[in-house]
Amino acid sequence: MSEHGGKVLEAARSYFLGEVRPRAEDIDLDSEALRSALRGLCEHGLMALRRPQEYGGPALDEEEFRTFQELSAQASGSLSFLMTQHQSAVSMIAKSANEGLKRELLPKMANGERLLGIAFSQLRRPGPPLLTARPVDGGYELEGTIPWITGWTFFPEFIVGAPLPSGEAVFGLMPFEDAKQGDAELRFSEPMKLAAMESALTVSARVTRWKLREEDTLFVRPADWAKTNDLINIVLQGHFALGCAMAGLHLVELAYEKKGSETLREAHSALMGEIEACRKAAFEAQEASGEVTTDRKLELRAWAIDLAVRCAHAAIAATGGQANSLRHPAQRIYREALVYTVSAQTPAIMEATLRRLMGRSEEAP
Repeated sequence: MSEHGGKVLEAARSYFLGEVRPRAEDIDLDSEALRSALRGLCEHGLMALRRPQEYGGPALDEEEFRTFQELSAQASGSLSFLMTQHQSAVSMIAKSANEGLKRELLPKMANGERLLGIAFSQLRRPGPPLLTARPVDGGYELEGTIPWITGWTFFPEFIVGAPLPSGEAVFGLMPFEDAKQGDAELRFSEPMKLAAMESALTVSARVTRWKLREEDTLFVRPADWAKTNDLINIVLQGHFALGCAMAGLHLVELAYEKKGSETLREAHSALMGEIEACRKAAFEAQEASGEVTTDRKLELRAWAIDLAVRCAHAAIAATGGQANSLRHPAQRIYREALVYTVSAQTPAIMEATLRRLMGRSEEAP
């Protein structure tokens, strides 16, 4: 870890665990509390951590950035979920060949001057595309529906991805508000009712003949972009689940301090050791990604998911009946484990998760 990266992570740790975690229940249930927490990240300059140095940095390396993601998930799933949309947008813009867009956006993306969401999960859906794009003079015309966009009222804009007739996918900026331009129209739904992270305000959209201008276009990617991107992220996305697992173990530790049960201490020690082993294996797999099989990466992702659920369940067992309260952290963490089970899920990740669960049935007495 670099000296500069260490300082960034120490500032993040102080904010997440010192200021965010004590307010996590309010943040989970109240969008205004979440808005305040997001503003705090902007004030600390923590919203563009993969931004290249020439645009202001800090350009954290892979391990540093995944450690940051784990810390965020450990403190508040809702804030982590919302913030990650923007961090992903920063990375995408940094990779764009649109120099004008990079110069305009990247210097303003760390402190909240420009905040962006993302919407391209539809690209991994099988069957006919929900949203399509076709080349027109000066850009692309988009038509269809966007099923999932997080950050309504938080982000003024978002990056959309849509397949072209060639099978390639175009990515570019769209306004994140109802809009009409002649016969072109953008209409967003009411925020969805969700079991977890609802305060991040996720909506869907209807897109009618909307023009994505050439100057707002980031890039065009090959037809297999979504599949390739998912393969890259198999292990990386698991760090959110590990953060959730750490959040659950924090409650087990608090329960031990209160109740003094030796079983609570043993459970905390055993699960912490397993988290550390999974984290170490994940970083090693990333460092040697070209030498690690996809099956091994899927095993590691399933392990992280399993740990999130088991540690959240341990928090509930350690807490007792209070965990049934909507405002208890054990209740929130258990629901967040649900999200980390299915986030960026592919059929292969689903199968790996189920194989791990089926393997546990073989251990039953």
